[in-house]
Amino acid sequence: MAEHENGESVADEPMIAAEEDNEAARAEQEMVAETQAEPAPEADSDQAAVAAIAQTNAEEGEDETLAARHDIPMEDYEAMPMDRLVSELDKLVAVEKVMSVKDHVEQVKTAFLSKYNHFIDEKKEEFLAENPDTTEEFHYHYPLKAKFDTLYNQFRDKRNVHFKSLQNNLQENLEKRLAIVNELKELINAQENIKDTLKHFNELRERWKNAGPIPKDKYNHVWNNYHFHLENFYDYLHLDRDARDLDFKHNLTQKLKIIARAEELVNEPDVNKAFRELQDLHKIWKEDIGPVSKDYREEVWNRFSALTKQMHDKRELIFESQRERENQNLEKKKEIIGKIEALAQEKMSAHASWQGQVEKVEALRNEFFSAGKVPSEVNEETWSAFKTAVRNFNALKNSFYKDIKKDQNDNLNKKQALVERAKALQESEDFASTTPIMKQIQEEWKQVGHVPRKYSDKIWKEFKDACNRYFERLKAQRNEANEEEMEAFEKKKAYVESMKDFEFTGNHKTDLDAIKTHIETWKTLGKVPFSRKHIDGKFNKVLDGLFEKLSLSKKDTDMMRFANKVEQLSESNDTRKIDNEKIFLMRKIEEVQSEIFQLENNIQFFTNTKNAKKENSIVLEVRKNIEKHKEELSVLKDKLKKVRSLNQE
Repeated sequence: MAEHENGESVADEPMIAAEEDNEAARAEQEMVAETQAEPAPEADSDQAAVAAIAQTNAEEGEDETLAARHDIPMEDYEAMPMDRLVSELDKLVAVEKVMSVKDHVEQVKTAFLSKYNHFIDEKKEEFLAENPDTTEEFHYHYPLKAKFDTLYNQFRDKRNVHFKSLQNNLQENLEKRLAIVNELKELINAQENIKDTLKHFNELRERWKNAGPIPKDKYNHVWNNYHFHLENFYDYLHLDRDARDLDFKHNLTQKLKIIARAEELVNEPDVNKAFRELQDLHKIWKEDIGPVSKDYREEVWNRFSALTKQMHDKRELIFESQRERENQNLEKKKEIIGKIEALAQEKMSAHASWQGQVEKVEALRNEFFSAGKVPSEVNEETWSAFKTAVRNFNALKNSFYKDIKKDQNDNLNKKQALVERAKALQESEDFASTTPIMKQIQEEWKQVGHVPRKYSDKIWKEFKDACNRYFERLKAQRNEANEEEMEAFEKKKAYVESMKDFEFTGNHKTDLDAIKTHIETWKTLGKVPFSRKHIDGKFNKVLDGLFEKLSLSKKDTDMMRFANKVEQLSESNDTRKIDNEKIFLMRKIEEVQSEIFQLENNIQFFTNTKNAKKENSIVLEVRKNIEKHKEELSVLKDKLKKVRSLNQE
């Protein structure tokens, strides 16, 4: 029977000889049984291994581009993140032979949509938790999904075009092959002469060879029927036995070569590569090599089937190893799910604590996705358990944030008020007074807690824009001021040098007025950079020298020097130094007043004695000290008055 050879074709043209009619009739009965139903695979494991290869060849017989799928590695797509899956899809869509990547694309699609749907479920839960009373429909735009859809649609369109082109021919080719089988069947009882029968037979072989692909579900059945009638033509018609035996011998040689190669493939280290070549050998055995003598037919087929079984068993060991890894991955994923379920039971009482929990779950999620494949029969169950665990965690987390939503709304109101204050000050020209206020506003912003997420980016942008607007203007003003200050420094430096040539006229009033003019001129030269403040000290030192040479009262000299100092403090806008000066003067005044009070008490003691009318030298000295302290007190009060006047300006 042809079924254990799984199909064959004639290689050489036979010569016609004589056979018995009763054998042809018996063959006809077997042929009818063969064509009525596709033969079921035998129960033994050899035939099971052959059937697996036959089914694969049937698929590739329908669409030859499927064979190229072996050249494209099947990655562990389930372990990839969504962005990597989109990149992989992009590469697969670019492959010209669309059907060679169909299984790859479908696995990418399954992995991507599982992760995407889980991602969207989480976003929806967050949205509903933040907006429990909303009637707004949930929408979430995810650019990566749009890119995935575009790529998958490109693949689907290419696949549909390919299918349309393929399907148009499959049924037509099937009808052609069935017609050839029927004509071959009729050759056994043909009324034409032997020469015409042989010619007709060769025409049928040529037509069969060029008939094209047929549907995969009909492939093995049609090929088996064809070869059944082909063998009948060899075995039961009146063929030339010598020519037939020569043809059988040639075919036997070819099949023994295939068996020898199959024996080598059994020892090939790369089992998958060897199995693919074995698949090709089965195709050659079935489609390219004709039948052999009945004496060897079963023997060579059994040898080839046994080798196929050995290769199949080696491949099954690889699959078993893969299943073992998948079971290990399953245990790993169960452990991860258990950890997430445990976290879903831990209630936190602070935002920072919840952030820590979220990071833990995110790490476990990534670990789950990268753990690899699990057995297909428990994949949906495992994925569902994972989603349930994450959903329970999110529900617990969202309940916490729902409770603090009122606080977030209060924070939103506070930040909106700070935004309004910042906007009101962003165009201020009074940089001296506004800058501390703006800095204080920024500090207050830092102290305010979180706001609802949907407002966070918007309100932060408004606040940042207002602050940036002000401080950019401040920076520009300072840059401009720095140039002016350096220019003032150069002028003052030159002015100090010029004062070295100052000469007294000898007229007290004229010289005093000249010194005052220098002081007034100095004031007009402008403010210098902080790092160049020493120039003011040089000027004051020059003034001290001039005042010493000028016969001026100590009070006038002191007040003129102090007036110049106060003027410099005023120009510097250094409120801290001005306040420190005021505090120093107030304390000094208290000390002097206390000293005067003590001295006056001492005088009172002496005036109450018997010799009060006759003051001695000690009393006179005390009185001089009192007058001296009163003069100092007067100067200090004048200084304090002048400093206080700065705060009123």
